[in-house]
Amino acid sequence: MTVLTGNGTAEALNDKLAGLDLAGRLALVAGLGGRAVFTTSLGIEDQVITAAIGTERLPVDVVTLETGRLFKETVELIDETEGQYGITIARYAPVQDDIDAYAEKYGLNGFYESVEARHACCSVRKLKPLARALEGASFWITGLRRGQSGNRAETPFAEYDAERNLIKVNPLADWDIERIKAYVADNAVPVNPMHARGYPSIGCEPCTRAIKPGEPERAGRWWWENDEKRECGLHVPEAAASPLPAPSAA
Repeated sequence: MTVLTGNGTAEALNDKLAGLDLAGRLALVAGLGGRAVFTTSLGIEDQVITAAIGTERLPVDVVTLETGRLFKETVELIDETEGQYGITIARYAPVQDDIDAYAEKYGLNGFYESVEARHACCSVRKLKPLARALEGASFWITGLRRGQSGNRAETPFAEYDAERNLIKVNPLADWDIERIKAYVADNAVPVNPMHARGYPSIGCEPCTRAIKPGEPERAGRWWWENDEKRECGLHVPEAAASPLPAPSAA
């Protein structure tokens, strides 16, 4: 069937997904027609979704953004996951010319110096590869959960992404971390060993640290920035993810 994307379609899908389990949610989306793409960062919640897709043999393209700055444990997990579920995880890397242009303007690690430089790095290494990964997609499946951060507390099961003209599906929106861990244990899902070392959210190596006791799950991402809403722009538009400018003295 031909998929029509828009707010009305997303709202109707959101209501249907709410009453299903994970496998049912993914099967429903996969059966709607059109290309369905799941982008995995190889985090624990994403591994749950990959496990369900692989186990159920669902027609969903599984892709990851190979930024060039990932932890070796993350890269190794890609191969392990492909082997366990008999799937291929397509890897989308940044363009070298873009990396060179970034380094010339900001320095290779210039993202530590300003929010502007950090967003520029995320754009080169994540947003542009994501755009290629989602070409021709009708549905974009993600591992977003409401419990990951305050910025994601209202995450729906389905929403219309006007910028990319597709429906974004978040099948784990209502799962908490304990439910995630239980699924992993019950189904022998391979996970990044760094989770056991205090890294609940794992991104690029220079931009991720272990969290301290009591900190939110995503506190270790871009930790040097003060704004609690910090995101990379994948799931929140850059303007919304960036801190507001200081008011003028006038």
